[in-house]
Amino acid sequence: MRNEKWKIKPFTIHYVTIYFLMRLDLFLKASRLCERRSVAQKLCDAGIVFLNDKSAKSAHAVKPGDEITIRRGEKLTRVRVLALPGGRQTSRKESSALYDLLSKDL
Repeated sequence: MRNEKWKIKPFTIHYVTIYFLMRLDLFLKASRLCERRSVAQKLCDAGIVFLNDKSAKSAHAVKPGDEITIRRGEKLTRVRVLALPGGRQTSRKESSALYDLLSKDL
């Protein structure tokens, strides 16, 4: 009878999706959509960069699935974030795998 009390009962594990977040200016630099982080910050402060169709500041968090739009003069570049880089430095090969180019209007 005593062993019945200490019997292990089955339990259910609930899976939770965890997103690692990254600053918008860091993502723009790591993905090579902008040359330098300072350029990305200036573009965000000028209101040229949009995240999910809303104007975004450079410190805004980016996660996979977000859409980024950059307007430079007559050029409009729209990308969807596929993954976040593991570090700040990424190779050209890795940087192209971070996003999917949705449209590039000239």
